[in-house]
Amino acid sequence: MISVIFDLDGTLVDSEPNYYESGRRTLERHGVPDFSWEQHSRFIGIGTLETLEILKDRYGIQAPVEQLLAEQNAAYLELARTETETFPEMRKFVERLYAEGVAMAVASGSSREAIDAVLAGTGLDALLTTVVSAEEVAHGKPAPDVFLEAARRLGARPADCVVVEDAAPGALAARAAGMDCVAVPYVARTAHDAAFADAGLLFPDGQREFSADVAYDWLVARRAG
Repeated sequence: MISVIFDLDGTLVDSEPNYYESGRRTLERHGVPDFSWEQHSRFIGIGTLETLEILKDRYGIQAPVEQLLAEQNAAYLELARTETETFPEMRKFVERLYAEGVAMAVASGSSREAIDAVLAGTGLDALLTTVVSAEEVAHGKPAPDVFLEAARRLGARPADCVVVEDAAPGALAARAAGMDCVAVPYVARTAHDAAFADAGLLFPDGQREFSADVAYDWLVARRAG
């Protein structure tokens, strides 16, 4: 039996604008003005803590990374509860898998509080009840820890799991976990990244191209094979 593990941000929901805005506000508060979307996009797929550690070092920010994380999480949660949109075809895909009784989980680089806020705010919490945050494992993506922990909680073998991901670090994490991957790149220019080369199913144009029906049919064919 196939189990499906979803990344959250940029895959199920379009939360990146909220992450960008909360990060921009935090950096501005600590003397880094004009942090651009282009700069933010280079960190898509990397956990918030890891991102802040890099930016703290890059910009010589004096505040402890724990303080930066707390500030960004507070700003993000304010936005997440009311401003997060679910990708329509992804919701359709989740609903179909749920109706078919397919075991599903969310494995994300976000904090558990942020994940819960997004799932509750979008109503996905009724369909996706198994959740793993990178805070709960030793290493975030591209290490495989979050996906392996999700498989453990689902009672599934890694080889029987399929990961749905939008970012290269997540695709690498899926490969390292021994799991197949449905890749839906959030940033179109990354579609040809080597990380996606081994994806079982790739939608090069991301969410604009993603189809719940195509993904479901591929999953059924994979299960039959």
